[in-house]
Amino acid sequence: MTAPTPRRWVEICRLSDIPKLGSRVIPGPEGNIAVFRAHRDRLFALDDRCPHKGGPLSQGIVHGDWVACPLHNWQIGLESGEAKAPDKGCTRRHPVKAEGDRIWLWLDFGAVGVDAEDRPTASAQAAA
Repeated sequence: MTAPTPRRWVEICRLSDIPKLGSRVIPGPEGNIAVFRAHRDRLFALDDRCPHKGGPLSQGIVHGDWVACPLHNWQIGLESGEAKAPDKGCTRRHPVKAEGDRIWLWLDFGAVGVDAEDRPTASAQAAA
């Protein structure tokens, strides 16, 4: 039997470490994750990879709850990870939350043998 691999909240930075309407790149277990600070300090986390051609979303322009991919200007919803029509595609979302001025990211270091109580709750995701 394979030993469980951890999934857990990891403190990544302070809110002030992410520029307003900007992002910060965090290395994840399956590639880079872009953590975005949108209007009114709303936080979002997506794989740092546009679903179109893999452009680095962290280098895009944040406007409202969207980020424009720097390669071909695809508009990606920060909340859903979905491309704005007529474009089609999706990038993976990651739970992120703020506790005071600290930012926490839910990192999944594997998919085998993790108990349900180790997963983030809906209320924790909604607080993000």
